[in-house]
Amino acid sequence: MRDSCQCFQPDCVAAATTNRRQFLRHLVGAGVLTTALTIAPATARAEKKVPKALVLSCIDYRILEAERYFLSLQNLGGQYDFTALAGASLALSGMPHQYDAEAFWDQLDISYRLHQIKKVLILDHQDCAVYKYKIDPSLADNPELELSTHTEYLSRAYWAIRERYPDLNIELYFVNLNTDVKQISPLAKVA
Repeated sequence: MRDSCQCFQPDCVAAATTNRRQFLRHLVGAGVLTTALTIAPATARAEKKVPKALVLSCIDYRILEAERYFLSLQNLGGQYDFTALAGASLALSGMPHQYDAEAFWDQLDISYRLHQIKKVLILDHQDCAVYKYKIDPSLADNPELELSTHTEYLSRAYWAIRERYPDLNIELYFVNLNTDVKQISPLAKVA
């Protein structure tokens, strides 16, 4: 029976297309398809938002809700491109892998060119496993050292982005597991 043919021969595809067309004609006759086609595009246009920023975060699930809430408080709710890389700022230095840094630069370039973003936010977090793995297994045991280490890598990321995209605003943050978010001022650029 041709109507149930699963092959991709031209005559089978034509038969399947004809059956789909007949089905759609029945829907149009009932008004279902017409309604769906007129409501869906209007809804999509009404909800269109333009990204204002690119957000780089760690992949750690423990901080996602806190970050989402924080970003809404920054008037960015739903208006940002999101990139997650293990270690966030550490990934820009090529750790744990150089292709993580390359992935970030590709995403930033796309966001900059296609969405004309105006800023980049980088959110590192407390008790990051990648920082423990690549920097110091006991890093989270010393809050001052942990914050200063993150500040160093956030600052490196800041200057690397500033060098390639001097017109972008760059904001650096450190998210505690208790959901406090602290803005980090970049350290002076080291030559």
